[in-house]
Amino acid sequence: FVLGGSDAVEFPIKFTPKKPGCYHCQIILKSSCDIRVYEVECVVNADHADAQLEFLIPAYQTVTQEIPISNLSSEDWRFEAILEGQGFDGPPVINVPVGGTVPYPLTFKPIAEN
Repeated sequence: FVLGGSDAVEFPIKFTPKKPGCYHCQIILKSSCDIRVYEVECVVNADHADAQLEFLIPAYQTVTQEIPISNLSSEDWRFEAILEGQGFDGPPVINVPVGGTVPYPLTFKPIAEN
């Protein structure tokens, strides 16, 4: 079956998610002689993933800030942390289960200047 000299048919879909996450759906196309099932998965990321932290501490004292990581998706998350900058420390990996929130403990330990 060929339409207009092409074997492709456009099938526009409008998708309006309410929040970040992974969305699954099935599209079932039926005719008198054929049935086709298409599995569609859409992954929606948050608009603004950038963040800033400001540490205000007395000189030469260590501070730890708990950063909440919330998983609103339908799959468990595994994060690998890459920290840049002198004096920062935290776990290299954290796991956040579906629907859960896990704090990431970011520690800053200032180093005295020579």
